[in-house]
Amino acid sequence: MTHLSYVLISYGVSATVIVAIVAWILLIQTRLRAELARLEQQGIRRRSQKAD
Repeated sequence: MTHLSYVLISYGVSATVIVAIVAWILLIQTRLRAELARLEQQGIRRRSQKAD
């Protein structure tokens, strides 16, 4: 394995891991926003939200 191939493989693996982590975070964010919307529809509010 040459130095160039080692560097390219390392960058490729790193980029793949970073893309996977970003995708995972976006998926979790979508799920949490949906859960928050469902809870707010049930009348459950955030502690930081002022009462009406």
